[in-house]
Amino acid sequence: MKHPLRALALALALLAAAAGCGKSGSPPVKGPQPEDLPVYRVDTDFTLPASPTWEKAKRRGHLVVGAKEDQPYMGEKDPASGRYSGFDIEIAKMMAASLGFDPKTTEFKTIASANRETALQNGQIDYYVGTYTINDKRKKQVGFAGPYFMAGQSLLVRRGEKDIKGPEDLAGKRVCSAAGSTPYQRLQNDFPKAVLVAYDTYSVCVDNLLTYQVDAVSTDDSILLGYAAKVPDELKVVGKPFSQEPYGIGVPRSDNALRFALDDALAAHEKNGDWKKAYEATLGLSGQPAPKPPAIDRYPAG
Repeated sequence: MKHPLRALALALALLAAAAGCGKSGSPPVKGPQPEDLPVYRVDTDFTLPASPTWEKAKRRGHLVVGAKEDQPYMGEKDPASGRYSGFDIEIAKMMAASLGFDPKTTEFKTIASANRETALQNGQIDYYVGTYTINDKRKKQVGFAGPYFMAGQSLLVRRGEKDIKGPEDLAGKRVCSAAGSTPYQRLQNDFPKAVLVAYDTYSVCVDNLLTYQVDAVSTDDSILLGYAAKVPDELKVVGKPFSQEPYGIGVPRSDNALRFALDDALAAHEKNGDWKKAYEATLGLSGQPAPKPPAIDRYPAG
């Protein structure tokens, strides 16, 4: 089978269809299950007139949130139903509830890594939740609430790979990552002897890994663990993380009112247990226990 990940997706779709027909004994579909996800209380009294983004969403009647669609357990879109699921999606939904919007009404838009800043600057989305690393360069273009999770760059290889145990083994190896992403830039700067391959999505990278067109995929361990969990007989994550990637919620740079409101919402959902419940129902399915959330960086308006 040249495309086991595609075969897996087809098999899961068939299982879901069988379950929908009431077939007894069908195994559960891998991935977050709607009935296991937390329910977030909508703050019906919330108002934020100082935020033009919030005001626009209020007139529209719902939020538009940028996300990823190809990252298992973080941000993944079901091609059959169009439903988005994962830890990032849950973060987006709990933020919506705190902003006074029913999470069920949230409209998710898939935005590639290279287009995130543009989408926020042009008002295509109200905020972005999709393994979006906070760094000083990006802060010059957009604002960040959070961080809400700390990841680290790592390597995904085929199960039988013996030569690649960490980034020090990448010289001459074909390594795939997403165009415009922080992991791709780090590989360029820190591991120049690696042969880099870039695509818009990590799913294409993983498909190329499974078909022996590349030797490794490199991005945040949170993303790679999700792919490895989908096909554990085919893929594995190797070595220790070689970076710190604080994930933030991207907002329009000038909308500090929205940024601070999201910081408050994150703190509240971490305190009341929603954050941990969301993790356990999504990314926790990869086998990694819930870590302690990172400290929120309430940097001043600028």
